[in-house]
Amino acid sequence: MAAITLKKIRKSYGEIRVIHDIDLDIASGEFLVLVGPSGCGKSTLLRMIAGLEDISGGDLAIAGSKVNTLSPSERNIAMVFQDYALYPHMTVEDNLSFGLKMRGTTQDEIGRRVENAANVLKIKDFLKRRPAQLSGGQRQRVAMGRAIVREPAAFLFDEPLSNLDAALRVEMRLEIAKLHNRMKATTIYVTHDQVEAMTLADRIAVMNAGVVEQIGKPLDLYHKPASLFVARFIGSPTMNTIDASFGEGNTITVLGCPIDAMEHAGERRATSAVFGIRPEDLISCSPEEAWFSGEVAVAERLGSQTYAYVEIGDTRMLTVELPRDADISVGEKIHLTGHPGSIHLFDKSTGRRLN
Repeated sequence: MAAITLKKIRKSYGEIRVIHDIDLDIASGEFLVLVGPSGCGKSTLLRMIAGLEDISGGDLAIAGSKVNTLSPSERNIAMVFQDYALYPHMTVEDNLSFGLKMRGTTQDEIGRRVENAANVLKIKDFLKRRPAQLSGGQRQRVAMGRAIVREPAAFLFDEPLSNLDAALRVEMRLEIAKLHNRMKATTIYVTHDQVEAMTLADRIAVMNAGVVEQIGKPLDLYHKPASLFVARFIGSPTMNTIDASFGEGNTITVLGCPIDAMEHAGERRATSAVFGIRPEDLISCSPEEAWFSGEVAVAERLGSQTYAYVEIGDTRMLTVELPRDADISVGEKIHLTGHPGSIHLFDKSTGRRLN
């Protein structure tokens, strides 16, 4: 497998720049996920790595060699697309072997690689079928198998599960994780689904408007988001965020309530702040202990947990995670508090994390 290095990578369409000086070092054997909303540039960046988009500036290296001007076939990478891109008139076996035949690989070697991929992905019984005779999950396995037989330096995945239903997405997510654990291949995976990112990645790069907002291990991004954008994007349901101001002593004032914020006491240089707390860090309490009090507007019972959406005053709605058997109903008054260590503070003007 091979390391991949991006230095000041840029992409422009005429005067419009869509990728802004991105630096990334992806270690050999690492599983890196590029995650972000539609239009953030993650698929464009992946296609630049693959050689399907020209690089407007910067350097791209695979296994230590600069590849900016190399064609896709010369980069020794394999890509799995969102729409499978299988040849409908060919059998599964022919789809797997076609690229190898075009490269002049010997028949014995083709047979070995196809058999290995079929065993790894459990598609051996489908080798004589055509794509139309397969389910969506089976077609995606074939698309992955076509990448595996290449034995490339790196695998690139462009939202490969977005066309599958919820149950199949979970199944295929597990298959991709097991495949990576078995092959230890350098992998770059693009998705807009933060659950896929959190469960698959060694590291996540969160993208926004053509820049990398933050890169790190999944739980590092979850517990210490570097910006409001990351805080709101990583985590489901999203983090509660509320405008706040610095009060007396070591407190911050949120919706009129003073909250102890000792660990953020040195951040008063920020002229205005945004208070953040995750739904699972809010807990029910007595009225005397409450940071916030309001009425339950909606209660969602999902089996494993219950989410309550609580109206605070006329304009603010907070999400709180409750025990799955919580005895709560719409219209009920609820009082909420949290631990000071669960507070996140952001500079309102820049969106960057304080402390």
